Amino acid sequence: MVPSSPRALFLLLLLLACPQPRASQNCLNKQQLISAIRQLQQLLKGQETRFAEGIRHMKSRLAALQNSVSRLAPDAPPVSCPALNTPADGRKFGSKYLVDHEVHFTCNPGFRLVGPSSVVCLPNGTWTGEQPHCRDVDECVGLQPVCPRGTTCINTGGGFQCVSPECPEGSGNVSYVKTSPFQCERNPCPMDSRPCHHLPKTISFHYLSLPSNLKTPITLFRMATASAPGRAGPNSLRFGIVGGNSRGHFVMQRSDRQTGELILVQTLEGPQTLEVDVDMSEYLDRSFQANHVSKVTIFVSPYDF
Repeated sequence: MVPSSPRALFLLLLLLACPQPRASQNCLNKQQLISAIRQLQQLLKGQETRFAEGIRHMKSRLAALQNSVSRLAPDAPPVSCPALNTPADGRKFGSKYLVDHEVHFTCNPGFRLVGPSSVVCLPNGTWTGEQPHCRDVDECVGLQPVCPRGTTCINTGGGFQCVSPECPEGSGNVSYVKTSPFQCERNPCPMDSRPCHHLPKTISFHYLSLPSNLKTPITLFRMATASAPGRAGPNSLRFGIVGGNSRGHFVMQRSDRQTGELILVQTLEGPQTLEVDVDMSEYLDRSFQANHVSKVTIFVSPYDF
């Protein structure tokens, strides 16, 4: 009888299958050896079938276990903190808002960070600090002067400018004198000099700092007249733009009987510097009295703030 164990049958084949069949009577003949090999093949096939059935049974058990786990209460969503914005005129590093994640902040040159430079998301869904923002550094109020002697510091978005307005040079019988750092007045004209009377009686200098891409239209500057005590003032005023390097971006219009407004009507993208000269002419009973010029310099910041 042939052993049923695959291991025993395999060992028996090794013992009885002689390389020289005639050397021993105990060796299997060819037919017997083929029959034993076929029995071993059938036995192995049965073992393979039972192994495959065991694998299928194991897969079925795992699928049932997975279904039972899936029917349980769903997992709570991961805790996250509120989204953080990139500060104006600054940068943000980090875009994950889950627990233990960090977000870092810096500001562009000319600005300082107000608030924490980094925050961490806590398990309760809050950050370790408030959303920071960037504030313009006013270089003009520091202990050390930043502009040369004789110039004035004008703070701008993300920087500063050193300015030194000068009165027009005199010619003929017309001359100007500086009455303040930002204003010049014409010296009295000879009675018979009509051209002198039509030159600006006062010239004032004004400096504005604007952000880039400012929404328009917006009023930037106002001019108005004021009568001296005991003296009748003009009963008519005219306003207009008389010079500069970018007239197409502005219009000058009256806001009331004594005030004119310089209005920005086209968006400005920085960095750039523009100049616009606005004029206010005074009339008394339709007779020209004097005119005043305001020279407005506009520093447009490269930043939107």
